[in-house]
Amino acid sequence: MIVFPRQRRAVADPLPASNYLRASELTPWICAAGAYFAFPEYLALGGQILIMVLFALSLDLVLGYAGIVTLGHAAFFGTGAYVAGILAVHGWSEPLSALLAAAAAAGLLGVITGAIVLRTSGLTLLMVTLVVTQLLQEGANKLGWLTGGADGLQGIVIAPLLGAFRFDLFGRTAYLYSLAILFLAWVVARLIVHSPFGRSLIGIRENATRMQAIGSPVFRRRLRIYAISAALAGIAGALLTQTTQFVALQVLSFELSGSVLVMLILGGVGRLYGAFIGAPLYMIAQDQLARLTGDVQGELEPGLQVSGRLSHYLPFFPPRPRDDRAIRPPCGPAALPRPRDQQTIRRRSSRDRGKTARCVRTRPAECRWPASP
Repeated sequence: MIVFPRQRRAVADPLPASNYLRASELTPWICAAGAYFAFPEYLALGGQILIMVLFALSLDLVLGYAGIVTLGHAAFFGTGAYVAGILAVHGWSEPLSALLAAAAAAGLLGVITGAIVLRTSGLTLLMVTLVVTQLLQEGANKLGWLTGGADGLQGIVIAPLLGAFRFDLFGRTAYLYSLAILFLAWVVARLIVHSPFGRSLIGIRENATRMQAIGSPVFRRRLRIYAISAALAGIAGALLTQTTQFVALQVLSFELSGSVLVMLILGGVGRLYGAFIGAPLYMIAQDQLARLTGDVQGELEPGLQVSGRLSHYLPFFPPRPRDDRAIRPPCGPAALPRPRDQQTIRRRSSRDRGKTARCVRTRPAECRWPASP
C-alpha cells in the first residue's frame, strides 16, 4: 500500500495537536512554585487560592464545556468539606483516604441530583440547583449534633501527610499539598477535555438536538460530566477542611456558588485556565479589601467569606446600549419628556382631524394617539 505524505504524518502523529502539552501551559505551575519561595508569609492565603482554583476548575467542566449553567455548585463543595470533617472528628484523620471518601460522596450526590436537575433547562435548571444547595445548607444547620450547625464543625485533627509532613501554622504543607492535588485534578480535566468524550460535550453545548439526532447519548454524557465535576468540587471542599481544620456553614451558601461563578467569568469560561486567572484575582482583591475595611472575619477565612455582593449586583447592571434612546419609555403619562424634546404631530386622517399627540422628536413612531370617539 502506498502511503502518501499526509497519510504518513497521520500515522506517525495519531493525536491532535491540541493534545500535546504546550510551553505556555506550564506558566501557572511555575508561578505557583515561585510564590512558595517569594511569599512565605502568604502561604496560608495561597493554599486557599489553590483550593478555589480547583473549585472553579470543576465548575468550568460543566459550565464551559457542557453548557450546564448552575448556581448550586457549592452543594458539592460543602458535601466534601463536611464528609472530610466528620470523618476526622470520628477518628478517620488520614488525609488522602478522607479525600477519596469526600470525592465519592460528592460524586454520588452529583449523580442523584443530576438525574433530576439535568432534565430541566434554562431558568428552571438555575432554580433547581439553587434549591438543592439551600436545602443542604438548611439540613446542615438543623443537624447541629453532627455538623456543628451555625457554629461550625470544630475539633478536627488531621494526621501528618504520608505520616511525615505535619500541617503547620505557616501553611507550608497545606500549600504544597493543595498544589499537588490541583495538578492531578488539572491533568484529569485536561485529559477529559481533549478526549472524544470532551469533544462530544462541546457539541452538546453548541447544539444538543443535533447531537441527539446523530445518536449521541446526551443525557448520559451530561450526567457523567456533572458527577465528575461534583467529585472535583468535593475534593476542593475536603482540602479546605484538612488545611484549615474547620468547617463553616458558609461552605454550602449561595454566596459561595455565585462567587466561584464570578471567578470563572473573570478568568474566562471554557478555557480550562480561566480558573487559574480569575480565582487569584478575586481572592487577592478580597483579602486586600478585607484589610482596608477591617473585616476580621474576612481576614480569617478569605477563601470562604466571599464578598458575594458583586455576584448579587451583576444581574442588575446590564451592559449599557450604545444608544440609550433604545431603552427610553414610550410617550405617555408615565414618562413625559421635557418640553424642548417635544413636538406636536397632527394626524393626517380626516376622521381624526384636530387631534394631536405629544411625542419625543426622535421617536415619533411611538406616539400614543387619543382614542377615537
